[in-house]
Amino acid sequence: MNTSLEMLIHLFERAALLLICLFFMIRVPRFKESLQKDRHSLIERVVITLVFCLFAIFGTYSGIKVEGSLVNVRIIAIVSGGILFGPWVGIITGIVSGVHRYLIDIGGITSIPCLISSIIAGIVSGYINRRVKRSLRWIYGIAAGMFCEVLTMLLILAMAEPFELGLDIVSKIAFPMIAGEVNIGLIVLLVMSVEGEKEGIAARQAKLALDIANKTLPYFRSVNSDSLRKICSIIKNDIKADAVAITDTHNVLAYVGFGEERYVIGEEIISDLSKEAIQSGKIIIRNQIADQNTPQIHSLLIMPFEERGEVTGTLKIYYRKAYKMTYSLQTMAIGLSQIISTLMEISRIEQIKEAANKAELKALQTTINPHFLFNALNAIASTTRKNPEKARELIINLSGYMRYNLEVSDELIDIHKELEQVRDYVEIEKARFGSRLRVEYEIDEVNVRTPSLLIQPLVENAIIHGILKTKGPGIVTIAVKDLEDRIRISVKDTGTGISEEVIKNLQHDYVPAKQIGLYNVHQRVKLIYGQGLVIHRLSPGTEVSFDIVKEKI
Repeated sequence: MNTSLEMLIHLFERAALLLICLFFMIRVPRFKESLQKDRHSLIERVVITLVFCLFAIFGTYSGIKVEGSLVNVRIIAIVSGGILFGPWVGIITGIVSGVHRYLIDIGGITSIPCLISSIIAGIVSGYINRRVKRSLRWIYGIAAGMFCEVLTMLLILAMAEPFELGLDIVSKIAFPMIAGEVNIGLIVLLVMSVEGEKEGIAARQAKLALDIANKTLPYFRSVNSDSLRKICSIIKNDIKADAVAITDTHNVLAYVGFGEERYVIGEEIISDLSKEAIQSGKIIIRNQIADQNTPQIHSLLIMPFEERGEVTGTLKIYYRKAYKMTYSLQTMAIGLSQIISTLMEISRIEQIKEAANKAELKALQTTINPHFLFNALNAIASTTRKNPEKARELIINLSGYMRYNLEVSDELIDIHKELEQVRDYVEIEKARFGSRLRVEYEIDEVNVRTPSLLIQPLVENAIIHGILKTKGPGIVTIAVKDLEDRIRISVKDTGTGISEEVIKNLQHDYVPAKQIGLYNVHQRVKLIYGQGLVIHRLSPGTEVSFDIVKEKI
């Protein structure tokens, strides 16, 4: 008869078979990609559930017979599936394998206890998937498996007739069954290691998207057929696509790559899929399709460009090989299309401004500093390697900052909207300069409208010409204070301090090139509110403020 130690070794052998099977399965690209998704399609869930049901049934069939019971790895398969893929997989696997265990040994002394514990294992594992932090799931999985096996032993003792037979069975199988649940931790860690690769993939794809944005940025200064063609070429080469195209809502604007000779720039869009993407505003992915103009194309990704909620065109990526549109490529392409949408919007607005010959004030309001944009992109690209989640937040900050600059007008806006743009700018600068920069906000609850882009240039001036001129870290304080009859807006820093010469130049309307931003704000404040900026030298640092007089009701 097998000893407890021998049974434990046999259990580990059977669990090792599950591990080996899973290891080879996660090497299959399609299966691996499925594991890395946050959400699974119905078909994917069915396939995953079927796999773990087979694992659990195999665990039953490969069990070691002991006094009418089976020492097996069924609970290991159930708990692992539920923890990794949620209640849907865990509960169904528990029910199917539990019923199977009951049916192959109807009337057996352990059949009903095993049925009950299998179903409970599925429920408990699903709960762990929903409620427990990902990094701790393997530990909870082992605990859950051991709990279910302990429950099985108690049920055997409670239901066994005679009791002595149940006690004899439990005394022989309890230790190997409970100790064998350690394998749950190994299985969960193995599969989660594949899921963990998702963060690395996201970081690499985000960096790739930003690298492409950096390379294509100069060509968005003047969008025409030549610049769009160069943009398509850069995208095609960097993502190793067979062809890339850009369209507006009616015509093909640029096409580069395989089948290029069959497309005429400026001709009307004939692809039904492109029309569908433009009408619906949704991304379209096809991994097995024959394109009308180029039958050799089998993989296609169409991403709509959106500007202010309206579709203005599409970015199309083609591959001749089927099933090239992997999850990682889709993630990168979606991020890239969002960046290109913003850049095209910037370019279009800049061209409209140039054509209309806007006034100098309007031009100063809406100009986005190219050096800041390049530095911001580089900071985000650097952050993707260390903290992908932070990089995504910075992309949102940069997008918000840029869109605000595009939407400004001569009309007054709510000060809280102005402060949102300031916060977006500050988060990007904090990412660039790290511990050297700390920003504090002292904002009273006020209801006032101000011209756009009054506060951000003062914050930028405090950071660049104040904090960064010192060797150590510094603090910038942005304050909006309610002073009964007026509202005071101030920006204070602990930097090197502004020179008396700059203050005098400002007062006498003499503008050196380096102080044009500060001078612009001073002139606008003076024009609108009757008095310009008030500047105080501090020890250390500088405080710049202006007052907005409340309207009398």
